[in-house]
Amino acid sequence: MWGDVAIAFLLAFIVTFMTTPYTIKIAQKIGAVDIPKDKRRMHKKAMPKFGGPAVILGFLVSIIYLLIVMSMEHTINLFGIEQYGKKIIGMLLGIGVISIICIIDDIKTIKPITKLLGQIIAAIVVVSFGVRIGDISLPFLNTTQPNELFSIIITIIWIVGVTNAINLIDGLDGLSSGISVISSISLLIIFVLNGSPLVSIILITALAGALVGFLPFNFAPAKTFLGDTGSNFLGFSLSIISILGMAKTYTIAVIVLPLIVLGLPIFDTIWAIIRRLIKGKSIKAIFKADKGHLHHKLVARGFSQKQAVLILYGISATFGIFAVILLDSGIWKALSFLLMIIVALGLGYKNFQAEKSETQRYECIECKYIYNPKFGNEKAGVKPGTAFEDLPDNWVCPVCGEGKDMFEIHQ
Repeated sequence: MWGDVAIAFLLAFIVTFMTTPYTIKIAQKIGAVDIPKDKRRMHKKAMPKFGGPAVILGFLVSIIYLLIVMSMEHTINLFGIEQYGKKIIGMLLGIGVISIICIIDDIKTIKPITKLLGQIIAAIVVVSFGVRIGDISLPFLNTTQPNELFSIIITIIWIVGVTNAINLIDGLDGLSSGISVISSISLLIIFVLNGSPLVSIILITALAGALVGFLPFNFAPAKTFLGDTGSNFLGFSLSIISILGMAKTYTIAVIVLPLIVLGLPIFDTIWAIIRRLIKGKSIKAIFKADKGHLHHKLVARGFSQKQAVLILYGISATFGIFAVILLDSGIWKALSFLLMIIVALGLGYKNFQAEKSETQRYECIECKYIYNPKFGNEKAGVKPGTAFEDLPDNWVCPVCGEGKDMFEIHQ
């Protein structure tokens, strides 16, 4: 098994790593470029946003090669009782639907409601090929038998929900791709401990490999973005693979463990929906982008993009480890681990805050210009003693013109 896992990771990594530079060139030719038109965007210059096809290609090449070879070796049976071959075909068709819609969105931009409709259609395609969150009984209906309609509805909600969760958290260089790597590794460990089907282990490993191949081009300062094609593909794939991996688990863990692993983007999405409903007082407000996501809040508090991303990586990893401990050792050890993390953060928080409140110098990662709050920038109307976080949102580097988000604490 581990040889196949290694192949799945390395093949996806190499294909994605080698093809990403081509997608950067293609993005420029077809107009798949993200131009910062509002304050919500954290980047200040036009960026290619067509990295998704490279990730998809790496994933597809890896799994198609392995599934063919493993079927020939009789390592797996794709058309046995579980019908994993049929389910994977449904997944691939769903990826095709998502990709077509999102490629159009990356080039032309389409309405959010149209994109949501495409996600629902893709989810229905997957469900029609047998991918279900099964074995869910409805106690309030006095039945211990799984309800098929309820299972279908929950599965569609899960797929569409996770797809949007990963898409919405894609706001900083390397954020959604890095969180997806962490989630993939967490799910891989859970699948191995759970004795999940080999197919699901290969799928999640290939996804992790493709993402690791893309991260060098996406981590701050990014050379390219995933785009809606990439972020939607990640959420869509994670939601389906998590179902396939937990398919033989006949407990509440089939829902709870993937929910915990993907807890950060899911929480951020739920809070975004609530926040927009309260602020806009209408369903339409849900589709209106804002600057209230977790990553926006961290940057607003004075953290650099890279620092904010690493903080969110840490939170995502904590969720993943918690889920692994919960499966392997039970609720009490998982809760004690979480308590230790909270205590450690509580003890170190004041020191970290005190260090940040002291005079810090900030360096532009593009031109290496250093902003010193002690001296300010009087030519640009910034008085001495002005903290970096108090600079206007439209303040730019006086040397190269980059925005505040391209600065980090000078060591």
